[in-house]
Amino acid sequence: MDDLVIISKLQRTINDRLQTVVDIICTGGIDSMEKYNYMLGQIRTYQTTLQDISSLLEKKEQKDHDGNVINFGSAED
Repeated sequence: MDDLVIISKLQRTINDRLQTVVDIICTGGIDSMEKYNYMLGQIRTYQTTLQDISSLLEKKEQKDHDGNVINFGSAED
């Protein structure tokens, strides 16, 4: 299986879990402050993980395009 397909499925799964936690908080499905704080921690973790994946993919895309740039030199040459 292609790496990008796996990463895409992982992102989808994390987004689904994130949405589930947000839905629980928004619908009032929390009965204690400890659970509320725990779920906020989950949200932060999911968002951080998604951002890290996105950052890694951007670096890979930039690296993939490095060979496509032609440098003609500066205008001063």
